[in-house]
Amino acid sequence: MNVHKSSLKIATETLKLEKNTIENLIPEIGPAFEEVVQAIHLSKGKLIITGIGKSAIIGQKIVATLNSTGTISTFLHAADAIHGDLGVIDRYDIILFISKSGNTPEIKIIHNIIEKFGNKSIAMTAHKESYLALHSDFLLFTPVKYEADNDNLAPTCSSIAQLAMGDALAMCLSALKNFSKDDFAKFHPGGSLGKKLYLKVQHLLHLHEKPMVSQETSIEKVILEITAKRLGATAVIHDNRITGIITDGDLRRMLLHEKFNSTVKAIDIMTLNPISISPDEMAISAIQIMKKNSITQLIVTEKNEYLGMVHLHDLLKEGIAE
Repeated sequence: MNVHKSSLKIATETLKLEKNTIENLIPEIGPAFEEVVQAIHLSKGKLIITGIGKSAIIGQKIVATLNSTGTISTFLHAADAIHGDLGVIDRYDIILFISKSGNTPEIKIIHNIIEKFGNKSIAMTAHKESYLALHSDFLLFTPVKYEADNDNLAPTCSSIAQLAMGDALAMCLSALKNFSKDDFAKFHPGGSLGKKLYLKVQHLLHLHEKPMVSQETSIEKVILEITAKRLGATAVIHDNRITGIITDGDLRRMLLHEKFNSTVKAIDIMTLNPISISPDEMAISAIQIMKKNSITQLIVTEKNEYLGMVHLHDLLKEGIAE
């Protein structure tokens, strides 16, 4: 047997089965789904998600997605719930039970207790006639014809169905809350996505001293200034205004044209009207400007005052990239 071809065939069939599973969820997005969305949206409490086995892992991912998109939620492992963790449940909380079969013993025990608490319950299951589906207030039906393994046992397609339904639910709730990119940045300040949304040019200015020379500065001192400030460029100042910029590229071009001698001054080789950016601009905008103009430094100004310079490398170190 050709193992390589066999593996490719298995992988392809797995993905096709999972693709079909998600497509089969679409008809289930109807009135019952809308009832679940509205119940969670109007709830005075949080959403608690519980499950066991692979469903527990999916539940944790759904909780993470909900919390990062504006819906307060908590994960409660079914095995821990019956050993004291039920105390996390408040009177207004809604509990979402995830179980492919809907008949898992631990889930049935917890569900029976929750009913006595009086909390609303949601079943996410692949079986409409299961205990969980029949005894819950709401149903998120996640039908699964086949799992991807030969024995139709390993949670694969069922996990994909649960995950996809959770994403659909999270996106609906996020839209109802008018969750914005600023809200997203507030919850993701450490990641590259969050930095794109909140990091400004001014947050990078402290990284370097601002390189500057006058128009009459000698070429020797220009080179020393560029080298000392380690930005690969220097601003040229005249009458407290920026009149130009000299970069490593300008120095190389000067050497290529054999213009170098001790009498050369900054004004002789500077590039006029350098591109600049405001400190209040987003850092991602700085990268976009650099990319558009094929440059690696940007002068930062505010009301014609020279504040410093940002370098492409600083932005990349922060994880900012288009």
